[in-house]
Amino acid sequence: MVTLFLFTLGAAFVQRTTGFGFGIFIMTVLPFMLPSYGEATTLSGLLAAVTSFLLTLKYWREIAWRRLLPILVTFLLTSFLAVKMLAWLKGDMVRYVLGVTLILSAVYFGFFAERIKVRGTLGVQVLLGVLSGVMGGLFGMQGPPAVLYFLAVSESKDRYTALAQCYFLIGNCAMTVYRAQSGFLTHEVASAWCYAVPAVLVGTYLGSLVYSRLSLPTLKKLVYLYIGISGMVAIAS
Repeated sequence: MVTLFLFTLGAAFVQRTTGFGFGIFIMTVLPFMLPSYGEATTLSGLLAAVTSFLLTLKYWREIAWRRLLPILVTFLLTSFLAVKMLAWLKGDMVRYVLGVTLILSAVYFGFFAERIKVRGTLGVQVLLGVLSGVMGGLFGMQGPPAVLYFLAVSESKDRYTALAQCYFLIGNCAMTVYRAQSGFLTHEVASAWCYAVPAVLVGTYLGSLVYSRLSLPTLKKLVYLYIGISGMVAIAS
């Protein structure tokens, strides 16, 4: 429980500071603490939803629904299929695909992020929504593709936070329903969630102290750096 509390606090801090990363951070330990990978992703999504709920309420007026709905609808459809795939994929296969995904993310953000400009077109939203849905449904890590889009279409860090957190809130709630239908919402998940919610609140508060001091350009650099580090950690492990 101490390990769960500390990693949840760290994940909430990262989510509040950079706007995403809860799943990337906490999924380094959850698969080793719960009976199955599916239960680990379920707990991750439920805890992340708490942070996203608080931030969505705070920045509700900043949400631009026209910029959110296409990528969100694409994500909801794709993540449903990905969660269903998780029910029959072997654990070793899932971890292998996760490793490859994070390696590719690290390469992209390390060498190409500054050269490739993401535009807020419908096609880009659909493409990134599909990638986000696959990563979210299989690994509980839907953030990296989505934040590329949200950073590109946001004029301020508060607009970026509003779009991202509303997206993650609705997405995690939907995936919890999908995972429950696949048998991943278990007593172990519910018990761990109750223990870890206070850590989410503490981590979110601490992250807000750092967030208030960040400019949008600095926030972008932190987002890109964190994704790159996540990929390198995955390679090393």
